Amino acid sequence: MSRNEGRLGLDNTPTQDETPAATTAAVGLGVPASAEAPNFSWSVPTEFVELPSQGLFYSPDHPLHGEKTVEIRYMTAKEEDILTSKSLLKEGVALDRMLQNLLVDKSINIKTLLVGDKNALLVAARKTGYGPEYETKVTCPSCTNTEEYSFDISDPSMVDFQSAAADNGMTISDQGFVEIPLPMTRVVATCRFLTAEDETSLIKEAERKEKRKLQSSATTDAIRSFVVAIDGKSDRMTIETFIQTMPARDARDLRKSYSQLVPNIDLTQNYECNNCGYDADLEVPLGLDFFWPE
Repeated sequence: MSRNEGRLGLDNTPTQDETPAATTAAVGLGVPASAEAPNFSWSVPTEFVELPSQGLFYSPDHPLHGEKTVEIRYMTAKEEDILTSKSLLKEGVALDRMLQNLLVDKSINIKTLLVGDKNALLVAARKTGYGPEYETKVTCPSCTNTEEYSFDISDPSMVDFQSAAADNGMTISDQGFVEIPLPMTRVVATCRFLTAEDETSLIKEAERKEKRKLQSSATTDAIRSFVVAIDGKSDRMTIETFIQTMPARDARDLRKSYSQLVPNIDLTQNYECNNCGYDADLEVPLGLDFFWPE
């Protein structure tokens, strides 16, 4: 039996205290006394969302440590109010506030979720709120024609980070870190996976530098955020010195290897242009209409 079955309860039997008031109200409205309003009880359904990380990269004191799924409620009108709140949108926290509201386990802080796990929750929430069909505008890579296209987000696949690590000579430690050997310097970079809060910090730092017309350092900032040790040395001076002097080939290989390992959902789907017939796999573009459909 589904965990959501039996959650709709109807109790048509008024209590002793309720009967006179209900009868009086019904008669006052010109409705027969027997046609009393039912006592309507509704519990919002929930679902368990599979975590791309499988709970492997959270510290032992985190609520999701070792957990493969997390339970969320279905979206309701209350969540729509959050998504359309001008103040929350201006602060850039509407999506986080909406997801936090959907989590059944309130001990989980949405900011501490790994980026891929948060993405899985966003897709699951969108599906419960607006259905599995996501219609958005897509620009064809071949003829640049822009058209409405429908994607099915009902069952996104997961990135197989364990196979990727094994195939590329990388190691996932018991502590949840990833060890990536670099080709030029022959050192091993120990990396962690970024949380939603880390990602937000990187975006804000990039915006700050752009606003102040400072030189962009997005590449080194990103590497600095996920590298926790170089050849086992975890002091920040060693890490910073290596990042500033590492060969370009090592930097490129590190970024590529890291991106292949990040636990995440895979939203790549087939796209066929109705104008020129171009056919290829594209990553589903998550635009503003993902949670704000027209």
